[in-house]
Amino acid sequence: MILSSTVPEAANRLLSFVNASPTPFHAVQTTVQRLEKVGFNKLKESESWDKAVKPGGKYFFTRNQSTIVAFTTPQNWKQGAGLSIVATHIDSPNLRIRPVSKRAKAGYLQVGIETYGGGIWHSWLDRDLSVAGRVITSTKSGEFKSRLIKVDRPILRIPSLAIHLDRNVNESLKFNQETEFVPILGLISEQLNAASESLKSNTKDVQASSIADNHHSALLSLLASELSVAPDDIHDFELQLYDTQPSQLGGIANEFIFSPRMDNQFSSFCAVDALVGSISSTSSFAGNVNCIALFNHEEVGSISSTGAESNIIPSLLSRLSPTPDLLAQSIASSFLVSCDMGHAVHPNYTNKHEENHQPRINGGVVIKTNAKQRYTSDAVGSFLVKKLIEKKGGKVQEYEARNDMPCGSTVGPSLSTMGLRVVDVGCPMLSMHSIRETAGTSDVQNCIHLFQSLFENFSEVDAKLIAE
Repeated sequence: MILSSTVPEAANRLLSFVNASPTPFHAVQTTVQRLEKVGFNKLKESESWDKAVKPGGKYFFTRNQSTIVAFTTPQNWKQGAGLSIVATHIDSPNLRIRPVSKRAKAGYLQVGIETYGGGIWHSWLDRDLSVAGRVITSTKSGEFKSRLIKVDRPILRIPSLAIHLDRNVNESLKFNQETEFVPILGLISEQLNAASESLKSNTKDVQASSIADNHHSALLSLLASELSVAPDDIHDFELQLYDTQPSQLGGIANEFIFSPRMDNQFSSFCAVDALVGSISSTSSFAGNVNCIALFNHEEVGSISSTGAESNIIPSLLSRLSPTPDLLAQSIASSFLVSCDMGHAVHPNYTNKHEENHQPRINGGVVIKTNAKQRYTSDAVGSFLVKKLIEKKGGKVQEYEARNDMPCGSTVGPSLSTMGLRVVDVGCPMLSMHSIRETAGTSDVQNCIHLFQSLFENFSEVDAKLIAE
């Protein structure tokens, strides 16, 4: 893939991030690698931070390989200081391989899958699919390790039914997600059957941790080959399907990004990029702790140990301000920007937007408002965001859903229950939750500029606002 030099450089960096990150596990790994290159130190939740966190420091911690929090402390940092936080999520709607995935029908090897999140599932038909995720393997020393895997070639496909066999297909696009949405891995053949018998002969004494009978031997052999282990050394895995077509630039003037997982790896990349860029700023000598939090499981409600409704942010606040009085001071001085992608107006469906709230791609960051609190934005938060964007010379767009249409949500409402000031923003996109989404190349830098301004200017802007 050739990266273009005719678009904002940040957009090309986003392409590299997304192409390296087919799963939340990979997105966390990619983020860790970038943070460590610029001197961030890893903290462990299982260890004491009392002596580890110091003024002028750069830190990160991960949880379950699928959520990451990173922060920098100013040179004058003391316990009780506020936090300027960007919160995003790194999961996207996808297909997950079932714990028992072995299926076969009409001469085909198939793989059982479960849908994750609210995807536009027909967009997954006739795509070149592969698998990525993490695999638990045993080592020669008798230990077990969780290793990431990304098979780089297409191995799966969900074929659509020929129009000759379903003349009404273009009228409904509906299908049964259990029986008519099963990926094909390959053809049943004597060679594959022989491989299966060979695998069984090596696992005569089947243990509880063995998964040999749960999945096709061909799939396990492929995973083993990718990891340079024996099939018997694989004890479990979490694998999801992904589109092997890379994220790329599009449009007549490269004004678009055509890509999977824009919701919400777009925002997550921008958060990482802005935090890394902030470490050389003179504002790092004073003000709030600058922080990013990239959560998992937003697409299924955020209720998990790695989701926004977990104790990750409350725990961070408590560890940085370990008494009730200091914690209260910190919360009162903090501000959280919840950033998730927004709905750009669609030229073929303009009536799906309220007439005065129609965000345009590459038109600037969108402030998202909902009176029912599906978004957390209020006048104070919106004002602060506008002033921060103004500092960078950017533009602001507004989005509020029509009264006759439901509204999505973000990590913002969950995080606001701690008492933090929270505002919901995003960048506009098309085809949200499709396997291939559309975002704007200029909006990448627009988003980064907002986060940079938050990290550089929030304390100054907040000091001039009276809202008691």
